Amino acid sequence: MSIFFKTNKIGVRYREHPTRKHGVSKDRYWIIFYKLDGKMKQEGLGWSSQGWSEKKAALLWAELAENRRRGEGPRTLAEKRALDDAKRQAKVEQEAQAKKDGLTFAELFEGQYTLSSKPHKAAKTWEREEGLYKKYIKNTIGGKALPDISPFDIERIKAAMTADSAAPFSIGRSLGVVRAVFNWAAKRDLYDKANPVSRVKIPRGDNRRMRFLSHEEAGALLAELAKTSMTVHDAALLSLHCGLRAGEIFNLHWSDIDLDRGVMVLKDTKSGRNRHAYLTEAVREMLNKRERGLPSELVFKDRWHGGRIQKISRTFTKAVNKLKLNTGVVDRRQKICFHSLRHTYASWHAEAGTDLFTIKELLGHSDIRMTTRYSHLGENTLQAAVKRLESTLQAPGKGVALAKKKKEEA
Repeated sequence: MSIFFKTNKIGVRYREHPTRKHGVSKDRYWIIFYKLDGKMKQEGLGWSSQGWSEKKAALLWAELAENRRRGEGPRTLAEKRALDDAKRQAKVEQEAQAKKDGLTFAELFEGQYTLSSKPHKAAKTWEREEGLYKKYIKNTIGGKALPDISPFDIERIKAAMTADSAAPFSIGRSLGVVRAVFNWAAKRDLYDKANPVSRVKIPRGDNRRMRFLSHEEAGALLAELAKTSMTVHDAALLSLHCGLRAGEIFNLHWSDIDLDRGVMVLKDTKSGRNRHAYLTEAVREMLNKRERGLPSELVFKDRWHGGRIQKISRTFTKAVNKLKLNTGVVDRRQKICFHSLRHTYASWHAEAGTDLFTIKELLGHSDIRMTTRYSHLGENTLQAAVKRLESTLQAPGKGVALAKKKKEEA
C-alpha cells in the first residue's frame, strides 16, 4: 500500500518511488486533492522526473480552485486535460487546413498524386497524362491552390488547347486528368469542395482507330517485319491473328500457352479480367519456332536486360513507312499503328460474319457498346440473313398473303 506524504501546500501530497532516484532524493509522484460536489476527489499529476514539483502542483490546485469558485473554466485536472487536448487538436486541424488551402495543383500532381498513381498505370498512359499536364495544365492552374481553382480556370485549359488546334478527344483527356487529381485529393481529405471540372462541358471526340489493313497489306507488313526483326514480326502476328493488345503480348508467359489445345490465357488485361485467346495455325507454328523458356519466363523479352518489353520497337513504324501505308494520311485515326492490327483482327471477323457478341468476347471488351463500331462491317451478313428470311416467306404454304387493294368505285 502506498504511503502519502503531506506538504506545506494546501491540497498537495506525494508518494515516493521505492527505488528510483531523482537527484539526491527518491522520485516523487505528485497528487492534488480537493472537495467537489460534497465528495473528496484526488488526481495524479506525474513524477518529479517528468517535471512536476510541489510548487507546480500548488499552482495547478489554486487555478482549479479559482475556476470552481467562479464557476468558469475546467474544475478538475481531467477537464483541463480534455480542454488542452481539444485546443491542440484544433490547432493541428487549423494547420492542416492552412496547408490544404495552400496546396497548389502542381505540388499535388508532381508529389503525392504521382507517387500514388504512376505505379498503377501503364507506362504509355502515364506518359500521355504527364505530357498533357506539362504542356497545358501546369501553365494554366499549376501555381494555384486547389480551393482557388474554379470552373473558369478549367475553361481556360480548354481555350488554350483549342487555340493550339488540339483534338476534342485530347481536350477531354486533359480535363479528365484534372478531374482525377481533384477526386484523388477529395478522397484523402486534401480537398473538400465541388470538383471544378464537374461544372464544365467536356468535349466528346471519337479517337478510336478507324482504318484496318487488307489481307494484302497485312501480308506485306509481316513480310517486311520479318526482314528486320522476328520479335516484332511475331508480336505483330499475335495481334493480327489473335487480337492481342501490345501489353497483353508483353505480359505473356510460356505457362499461359497451351499449344496442344490451341489456346492461351491472357491475365490482368485492360478490362480487369482474364480471357482466352485462340491460336491460328500460323501463330501455333510461330510459337513452336521460338525458343521455349521455362513456364515462368516471358515469351517476349527485352533484348538488352531480358525483362518485360515496355513498348513496340520503332522497327514497326519503319516498316509501315517503308510500305508507305501512312503516306498522305493526315487524320491520326486513319494512320496505321501497332494497335491497328488488333482493330484489323476484329474487322476481319466482322466481315467474315462473326456476330458482335463473339467479337466482344474475343477482344475482351467489357461493354458491347465498344464492339458495335464493327457492326457496319457485317452488312453483307445482315443482308444474307434477310435473304434467308425472304426465302422462307416465299416457300409454298409459308408466305404471308398481302391484301389486294380494292378498286376504287367509279
